[in-house]
Amino acid sequence: MDTKKLRDDALAIFNAGVKAVDPVDAIKRYLKLEDGILSVENRTYDLANYKGVYIIGAGKASAAMAQPLEDILGDRIKAGAVNVKYGHAAQLKIIRVNEAGHPIPDEAGLKGTKQIIQLLQQTGDKDLVICLLSGGGSALLPCPVDELTLENKQQVTKLLLEAGATIQEINAVRKHISRIKGGQLARLVYPSTLISLILSDVVGDKLDSIASGPNVPDTSTFSDCQHILDKYSIKQKIPAAVLEHLERGASGEIKETPKADDPVFKKTQNVIIGSNILAVKAAMKKAQELKYHSLILSSFIEGETREVAKVHAAVAKEILSTGSPVPRPACVISGGETTVTIRGKGLGGRNQEFALAAAIEIDGLEDVVILCG
Repeated sequence: MDTKKLRDDALAIFNAGVKAVDPVDAIKRYLKLEDGILSVENRTYDLANYKGVYIIGAGKASAAMAQPLEDILGDRIKAGAVNVKYGHAAQLKIIRVNEAGHPIPDEAGLKGTKQIIQLLQQTGDKDLVICLLSGGGSALLPCPVDELTLENKQQVTKLLLEAGATIQEINAVRKHISRIKGGQLARLVYPSTLISLILSDVVGDKLDSIASGPNVPDTSTFSDCQHILDKYSIKQKIPAAVLEHLERGASGEIKETPKADDPVFKKTQNVIIGSNILAVKAAMKKAQELKYHSLILSSFIEGETREVAKVHAAVAKEILSTGSPVPRPACVISGGETTVTIRGKGLGGRNQEFALAAAIEIDGLEDVVILCG
């Protein structure tokens, strides 16, 4: 088969997956406004019952998600503020966009988060707050507890990333050194009504892991955080103030993050409007349209990037050799979130490492293209 055609088909299949989780399309699919009634999935909100609507959010796509909200709600929006990664801003009419650091939180992110908290101080029980969360939301909502600094949080995040901790483990620790994460944003929003619209980039779409679960009950504990630091043998590198805070929490001196029975969640709706599995299924549909025998290997792929790449290359070799698990022409699709353990002065980069590791394995094979994005 022509290599250019394989490459073009791979890009078309990938782009179909990306299009399926486009933030603008996702917002328009899930939010409808008719005669003053806002419909969100299986719930309705009579906007006549609310004094004002406020928009908050964080994530690489939060500004893009905010654009159609302004079109739908117009001047019903009293105010809004969202934090986005540098280079991901959008021109909005009402909602303030603050650019900040990702994956390591920075002072700009802290400033933007404090602006969100100040905005929430204007709201009451007759207001509606819509929160927009997407990939990167955890790093883009930094607000350490009072006794810790942003530098403390940056150090902890960097150490966990370099150690190869999973996103779930990183988020568990982030929650317990934050004023926002692990259901604590919902606590700040209360007693206002809260709608949380989520573009998930977390394997399995666990709500308490997406953006560190700012609007859902937290299932992790201070003790879990201590176990994570022990698991990766980085406790001796963690700032003393962070260790002291976690120890005080584990001993019951500091209040835990809100759990499922907390009353703040009675006025909260969380809706996933886009996810990994949705993108994977759309990619598969496009592959079938292009006449490929298609297989979703998994949407739960995790692990060390170079090892995962070797497994995908091995699947390609099996198809060439035996026609299993799908015959040629074949398209094998997977999704998930791998990790890279940084060594020496390496910078990391999961997609590049995956592509390079896979390329080494398939070197010399004909009619094989691997795309990672």
